[in-house]
Formats: sequence, C-alpha cells, structure tokens
Amino acid sequence: MPRLGWNANQLQEKALDVRRDIITLLANAGSGHSGGSLSCTDFATALFFNRLRVEPREPMWEKRDFWNFSIGHVTPVIYSVMAERGYFPLKDLLGFRQFNGHLQGHPSAHDTPGIEVSAGSIGQGLSIAIGVALASKLDKNPRHCWCIMGDGEQQEGSIWEAAMSAGHYKLDNLTAIIDVNRKQIDGDTVDVMNVEPLADKYRAFNWHVIDVDGHDIQAILAAFDEAENTPGKPSVILARTVMGKGVSFMEDKAAWHGNPPSHDEAKIALEELGTDYDTWYKRLAESEGSRP
Repeated sequence: MPRLGWNANQLQEKALDVRRDIITLLANAGSGHSGGSLSCTDFATALFFNRLRVEPREPMWEKRDFWNFSIGHVTPVIYSVMAERGYFPLKDLLGFRQFNGHLQGHPSAHDTPGIEVSAGSIGQGLSIAIGVALASKLDKNPRHCWCIMGDGEQQEGSIWEAAMSAGHYKLDNLTAIIDVNRKQIDGDTVDVMNVEPLADKYRAFNWHVIDVDGHDIQAILAAFDEAENTPGKPSVILARTVMGKGVSFMEDKAAWHGNPPSHDEAKIALEELGTDYDTWYKRLAESEGSRP
C-alpha cells in the first residue's frame, strides 16, 4: 500500500483537526492526558499522513509499516490520528474512556484494531520495536519500524538496554522519535532526572541522531527522509516540542501532563483553534468514517 504522501500545507491543516479532536474528546471524557498529546500532534500527523505504509481497513496487512507509541498515555493523539486516517469512525472518539467504547485510556490491541501493542508501562516500546525490526530483517520484509517515546521515558534503564541492542544489530529499518517537551507529570524533566545530552548518548550507542523543531512540518518530513535513508544504523529524531502546543493556557505547563480541560476550558481552547465546541462535537458525532 503506498503512502499518502501529503504535503506540508495539507499536514498543517490536518494537525489542526487533530488538535480539535483531542480537546473535544478529552472534555467529553473528563479524563485523559492533554499536554503530551498536543506536543506530539505535528509529527504524529506527518507520520500517519505522509510516511506510514498502512492499510487502515486491513490493519494486519503483512507488509505494513510497524508503529508503536511507547508513551501509551498519549492516546488522545493516537486515536485522533487513527480516526482521521480511517481506522475507525470519528464518532468513536466520543467513546474515549467510556464503558461502551473501544478506546481505552491506554492503548489496547485487544480492543482497538490497528493498535500493534498494548501500552502503558513506560520504557517497553523500544524493545518491542527492535524485536519487530530484527524479525523483519530475517523475513526480508520491507517494512520500516517507528517507535514514539517521551523524553521523561528516557529515564528508564530499559530504554538504554534496548538502544544498545539496536545499535549493535545496525537496525537501519528502525526510527525512534522522542517527544522532547521537557516536561513530565512531576515537573520539568531536568529537575526530576536530567536526560540530556540525549544526542550524545544516542550517538554513543551507535545511532544516527537528527535534532529538529517538532512543530516544523517541513523539518519533520526532511528528518523522516534522512532517517529512512541512513544505512547501517538506527535513527532517532529528537523532536523539540512544547507541551500543550496550540492552546495558550496549556503551553509549557507540566500541570497539563495528565489533566483534561473542563468544558469551559475546552470552549476557550477550541476558539483558539478556530472553531467552537458544539461545531466540533457535531463533526465527530455525525461522522460515519471515511478514508483520506
């Protein structure tokens, strides 16, 4: 299945839709993670609408690219890009964290078609992606493997065991993206447990490092190209982002790591994003789903 290959202008417009989805589904659920979902939105949208070779209506297609959000708590952005890409109807987003819905607070491969790995325990996703990348090499499967992590997640020792393994096996069919928003649930990452200099650390483990503005679509697309065309070693994209990007009262505030907006806050946020709550809720509620 070919990539969609959307251009930067199309991706920027779709990223705006995704941010609107995130705010609406969070306010409707009254639960969930806002900050990291919004900081991941631009590169997640670019990944799904420009880069990934997937077939949403055939999620187990054997030659699909593998993708995995190791930071499983950012399900608002995961489900939003999946729905916008056509894995399931947009109206399902209003079932986020609801008993009658299939969109759990953390991704579940048992509940949501298209989710490759059930997640939630930080630090596990990179090891899984490495296993898939190794197996793909053995099977001569042309897929590329993508793993999205957080910068706070780099505090986990399991990450560095995995990073050492990927470098050792020269997994050039693997790209990691780290959402470097400098925040985690307990505050600034530098204060909780400083993980910098990330670039030097990954280079020491024989990774190719690409450092970009995680909200610059053109730079993100160029990073994807560079990662996929670097032979002999895995690549890591350090996406420098802002927690809560796009909503003024959330931006760069660790308090929004795991909190949803109230309905009143959602109205303000959606006005900043160029729409209103009732309009966007209706868009989601009345959608039966379609493919881009």
